[in-house]
Amino acid sequence: MKPLQSIRVIEMGTYITGPAAAMQLADLGADVIKVERPEEGDPFRAFKGGLYSPHFQTYNRNKRSIALDTRDQEDLDVFHALIKSADVFIQNFRPGVADKLGAGEADLMAINPRLVYCAISGFGTSGPARDRPAYDTVAQAASGFLRLVTPPDRPRVIGPALADAVTGHYAATGILAALIERGGTGKGRRLDISMLEAMSHFNLDSFTHFYSVGEVMGPLSRPVVSQSYTFECADGKWIAFHLSSPQKFWDGLIEATGQKQLADDPRFKARLDRIQHQEELIDILAPVFQEKSREEWCRLLEGHEVPYAPAYDSDEALDDPQARHLKIAVTVPNAELGDFTTVRPPYSYDGEAEFDLRPPPRLNEHGAEIREELRSKARSDDA
Repeated sequence: MKPLQSIRVIEMGTYITGPAAAMQLADLGADVIKVERPEEGDPFRAFKGGLYSPHFQTYNRNKRSIALDTRDQEDLDVFHALIKSADVFIQNFRPGVADKLGAGEADLMAINPRLVYCAISGFGTSGPARDRPAYDTVAQAASGFLRLVTPPDRPRVIGPALADAVTGHYAATGILAALIERGGTGKGRRLDISMLEAMSHFNLDSFTHFYSVGEVMGPLSRPVVSQSYTFECADGKWIAFHLSSPQKFWDGLIEATGQKQLADDPRFKARLDRIQHQEELIDILAPVFQEKSREEWCRLLEGHEVPYAPAYDSDEALDDPQARHLKIAVTVPNAELGDFTTVRPPYSYDGEAEFDLRPPPRLNEHGAEIREELRSKARSDDA
């Protein structure tokens, strides 16, 4: 159930990319110790005031927190003792900042040559953009991804912090690969990953289309080709469906909607016709979906085997019968909030999902505990 339970991760991360990478490992059972600044902690703590914002909670469950000022020699000694006991170190500062904090690669690898040292940056460790500050939107834009999710009318940035989370996922994958390699070589690695590189790889489909056939994809390129739709229903709720290429899904849609005349309409006769005339099809179907509630449309689409889903908001999605069956939402006791409800890790090992979660730590919540562990280990080593 916890395949990384023998792995210790020291995270000196802020905001999202570093904490997200560490959380991926924590969700798999690693002992993640989050090193934070005294009194303030990770700046994400105070994103909505206080020291426990929902932004911080999102990426910091299953961790322990210790507050250390590495400019203070005593705290630096504690930090270096943690590094000596660690398998992985994660930081997401701009290049050069970690060295100033006593957390540079050379210093830490000298203490622990088996360490997997992960450095996450915005634009990489060299080149003309090396020192530019980067946040999620900047990385989405630089990688060509933002233009794919920008509304054509009244353009504006929309959606969640995708580049941050994606970079964290890629970092966790790279760390796991380095740990596997270390099992054979006994040596650590430095892993560098930038948001620009991660999002460029995530945007691979767009680049493949450009380099293979000269197509510059836009925000409607994929939905048109994949025949994806979303419509508002009579009750103000939304539904989505994805027809892809099998003819049976188109046949099922026109049966479910009662629009059988569309089967003989030359604009929609074949998939390539429907791709060319998608705007006209949307204009036809939009008022049709306004005639029934979302629940009614769900029954009709399911009855005709159309790939569909209610287009939920976050207050609905995890109350769906399938989500409840899978027990995706998990609630655990939390000293800060009373209860902490979150989404469990998506992995199931040997048919068992992971429900044993810990809430995000309060600042320095485990400081005394971790210091005592290090003292005990030092005493044991001296014996």
